[in-house]
Amino acid sequence: MIKRPDELALMAESGRLLAQVFTYLDTLPLAGMSTLQVNDDVERYITQVLQSRPASKGQYGFAYALNASRNQVVCHGVPSALDILKAGDIVNFDITLEKNGYIADSSKTYLVGNVSAEARRLVHTTYEALWRGIRAVRPGARLGDVGHAIERYARQHRYSVVSEYCGHGIGREMHEEPQVLHVGRAGTGLTLREGMVFTIEPMINQGRASVETEDDGWTVVTRDGKLSAQFEHTVAVTRGGVQVLTLRPDEKGMLGGGVTAAKRPEASAAPG
Repeated sequence: MIKRPDELALMAESGRLLAQVFTYLDTLPLAGMSTLQVNDDVERYITQVLQSRPASKGQYGFAYALNASRNQVVCHGVPSALDILKAGDIVNFDITLEKNGYIADSSKTYLVGNVSAEARRLVHTTYEALWRGIRAVRPGARLGDVGHAIERYARQHRYSVVSEYCGHGIGREMHEEPQVLHVGRAGTGLTLREGMVFTIEPMINQGRASVETEDDGWTVVTRDGKLSAQFEHTVAVTRGGVQVLTLRPDEKGMLGGGVTAAKRPEASAAPG
């Protein structure tokens, strides 16, 4: 559960590379593309440009480099040539990347073309809820503090938080201990210690929190058919607070108050 400094350096490199994937995704037109096209473009970028591995491919039998969760899809959306993105959609791309044996995990919800004010508000609130959770991370804090910060913010804005799916420890394996719930009571749960690495990935619903899984066994949707949004980062507990290992260049303004970006490791710490 606790990562050594050399392991943290390798995880920081995986996180830095994964942030580059989202910078690449930002350049795609999205509208008019199928989610399978996006998947294939991302897989080529990870394998050919970054010389890395899409860690979700083959995990638990999943056949793709990313999850594509559009509109009412909460998580685990399966890329498809028939799933065409169009103006007005929101879509979450959840991507994992492995480099030098260590995995980073992150997701971002994109606004495709002109999106309704209601959808834009949901996405903005979900993103801020993620950062409320990140800012609760520090040595001596409790996991319940993280979930409480997210749930409180979402409920203040009259949204619901999906509780069936959670963040998780990460390292050589995609899913390690601990489980990181996005609901909770402050002052409860596991005490955070320097060197812990885990994901925070709240899924926030426009309507009720209840969800169901479709017949493909993967795709999770809102039971009431209303929109859902998600954002995710991989974070490390540091002596002074928290380090966001998957921080993207456009997020520098979110730092401060004990939140730092991962520094690029020296070549000797991260062999190619």
